[in-house]
Amino acid sequence: MDDAAQPTADDACRLDVWLYRTRFFKTRTGATAAILGGKIRLTRFGKTRRIKKPHALLRIGESVTFMRGTELVQVEMLAPGTRRGPASEAQTLYQRIDGNGE
Repeated sequence: MDDAAQPTADDACRLDVWLYRTRFFKTRTGATAAILGGKIRLTRFGKTRRIKKPHALLRIGESVTFMRGTELVQVEMLAPGTRRGPASEAQTLYQRIDGNGE
């Protein structure tokens, strides 16, 4: 495998941390509970699978699908982020691909 295919700290993030940073979950514990409950799906290289480990790495370009209340949310990771900032900053970390036009 070449070096370009290896994840780096600049383009990958733990799934639970990323869901918390993007403000989809109020706490990292809440994100972890959703992952452990099998409620999060990750699409990588065109294949979708349920993720059951909070430490799973999410890389730029991969998409995450989950229910948020009664809404099905599907987003693509644009950046891993460095902190849980304000909502305007969190929205720069992902792009919605669920057809809601956002």
